[in-house]
Amino acid sequence: MHQLHAPNASRNQDTGRLSFMASSMRNHSTEPAGGSRSPEAPVTPRTATDTFTSVPTTFRTSRTPRAPRTAEAPPPLPRSRGRGRSAAVAALLASCLLATAHPALADDGPGKEKPKEPKPPAAMSTVGGTQLGKPGTQVRLKAGAPPLPKGLTARSWMVSDAESGEVLAAHNAHWRLPPASTLKMLFADTLLPKFRKDQTHKVELSDLAGMGEGSSLVGVKEKYTYSVHDLWLGVFLRSGNDAVHVLSAMNGGKPQTVRDMQAHADELNARDTRVVSPDGYDEKGQVSSAYDLTLFARSGLRKADFREYASTARAKFPGEVKKDKKTKKAKREHFEIQNTNRLLTGDTDLDPYEGIAGVKNGSTTQAGATFTGVAERGDRVLLVTVMNPAKNEHNEVYRETAKLFDWGFKAADAVEPVGTLVAPGPDGVADAEADEKDGVVGGGKNSHQQANAAVPAGGDGAGGGGWTAAGIAGGSLALLAAAAYAVHRRWPLPDMVHRRSRP
Repeated sequence: MHQLHAPNASRNQDTGRLSFMASSMRNHSTEPAGGSRSPEAPVTPRTATDTFTSVPTTFRTSRTPRAPRTAEAPPPLPRSRGRGRSAAVAALLASCLLATAHPALADDGPGKEKPKEPKPPAAMSTVGGTQLGKPGTQVRLKAGAPPLPKGLTARSWMVSDAESGEVLAAHNAHWRLPPASTLKMLFADTLLPKFRKDQTHKVELSDLAGMGEGSSLVGVKEKYTYSVHDLWLGVFLRSGNDAVHVLSAMNGGKPQTVRDMQAHADELNARDTRVVSPDGYDEKGQVSSAYDLTLFARSGLRKADFREYASTARAKFPGEVKKDKKTKKAKREHFEIQNTNRLLTGDTDLDPYEGIAGVKNGSTTQAGATFTGVAERGDRVLLVTVMNPAKNEHNEVYRETAKLFDWGFKAADAVEPVGTLVAPGPDGVADAEADEKDGVVGGGKNSHQQANAAVPAGGDGAGGGGWTAAGIAGGSLALLAAAAYAVHRRWPLPDMVHRRSRP
C-alpha cells in the first residue's frame, strides 16, 4: 500500500498538544481570492461555501438550488399520423422543455410539494459502538447537561473529542452519504507523505484530464511548473480539483490514487467509505459518513504538513509568466488565494469561529454542503462533522457546525460518550468492541493518564508512542504493542497555529 509504506512516510508524523492562537484576527478581505482559471477576473467579495458549482468558477453569492449535473432527457413523444394529436404532442414537448430548463422551480411553485428528505437506514455500521449504528440522534446527557442545540437540519453530524476519541453526540453517524470535497482529507492523508514539499512538476495537459464539469479550480495551467507545496495549498485552500489531479498524476494516475485512498480508508477502519474519485466530485457509488470523515481528519492532524495547510487562511499561488514592462525580463506572477473554510476566514455574514484551525469543507449537487472542523478551547479539542443541512441558507453548514462546537465545549464533561473513534488496524475495532463489552465507552475515566504514560513527551511519531510510524516500519498495524494502541484513548495532537497565512 503505497500511501503508508513510502520510505519517508513517517517524516510527517509527530505528537504533542494541539494548540491554537486566540481568534482575535478578523480580516474580512475583499481582494480576489483566486480559485479559477482566470484569477485576474473580478469577483464578488462574498465568497461561497461551495467547492463545486454549475459554472467553471468557485465563487457564488448564495446557496441557491441548481440543476443536477446531468438533466434527465424528456420522455419519448408518441407517434401520430393525424392532425388530431399534434396539439397534444406540442403541449407535451413544451412541458418537458420547461421542466428541464427550470428544475429549481419544479418543487417551489404554489401548491407544489417539496421532495421528502430521505430516511437513514434502519441499521448501520456499529464501528465505534453499537449506539452509533442506530438512526436518529444519540446522546447521553447527565444531570445538568446543556441540551443539544435547536435548529439542526443536517442529515448526519457528529461531535467527538479529538484526543480521547470519545463521541459526545451523533446523528446518523454511519449514514453513507456523498462526501463532496471533504473526501480530500483522505486524499491528503494518503498522499502527503509521498512527495517532498520542494519537489516540482511540469504540468501536462493529460494531468488535468477527466475533471468533472464545474469543478472548483485553483488555477493550475498546463506547461507551467509548480512545487508540491504550491499544489497542496491549492488543494487545502481552494479545494482545487486541478491540483488534486496533478498530484494524482504524480502518484501514478487516478486509478492508482483511488486504490491507495481506499486502502488507507480500510486501514483506518473507515468502513462506510467507498472511493471512486480522489477529488470528491459526485460519482456513482462514492460515499462516506460523518464517522469516517472524522477519522480522516483525526488521522490527518497527526501530520505536520496537514495541520499547517488546513490552518492556512491565505497564501500566494503562482500565476502566468509575463515580461516586465521596464526590465523586459520574464517574471512569474502570483495571486492571492483564500481558504474556503468560512469558520477559519469568516464571511460577510459570518465571523471566524474562536479556536478553529481547519479542516475541510465541500459542496456538490448530490452531497449538499459538508464540513469537518477542529477547534480548541482551554484543554479541550473537538472535531465536528456536518453533512448536508436541509435548511437552504448561506453558510448554513458552518452555522450548524458552530452550534455543535458551542454545545460540545459546554457539555463535554456532562455527557456519557455514545461511542469512540477507533484506532487503525483490526485491533482498533477489536479494542473498541472489548471496551464496550466491558461497559467502557471512550476509554474510561483513567484512560487519559494511562495513554499519556504510553506516549513519550515530545515524541515525533517515530518512537515508542508513534503507532502510525511503527505500523509503517513494521509493515502491519496488527503487530503494534498494546501500549501504543492506548494512544487512541488519549491522542495528544501537535501544535497548530490558528488562521496562519502562508507566503
